[in-house]
Amino acid sequence: MVEMFKNVDFYKKALDGLSLRNTIISHNMANVNTPNYKRKVVVFEDQLRDAIENKKITLKTTHDNHISRSKSSFQPIIIEDKSLSYRSDGNNVNIDTEAAELAKNQIMYNAVINQITREFEKIKNVITEGSKY
Repeated sequence: MVEMFKNVDFYKKALDGLSLRNTIISHNMANVNTPNYKRKVVVFEDQLRDAIENKKITLKTTHDNHISRSKSSFQPIIIEDKSLSYRSDGNNVNIDTEAAELAKNQIMYNAVINQITREFEKIKNVITEGSKY
């Protein structure tokens, strides 16, 4: 039964990363006029790729007494972009770039939601068809 939800767990991790990215992009946009603010980016795709290759994603516990079905090191990483600013106030946020990143992130989020929907449709189909016998 646990194997049945393996893909859903994987997609959940992707949604977590995309959701955090959405928050960080929004934060960047809100700070577009803050002097010396450096934009931030979220990186998690390499961890997901490694999980696909290793065929495992597990959860990280914060205390030894926590109950966990599995253990993992999946954690989206927030990186501060220290590249030079073209602005005199030291801020390196470009609102057009952030808007494009936000749109791209939303498309990716919707695609993952569609994948999860398909996974549940498969499970529903197995249950429905299996009950006919």
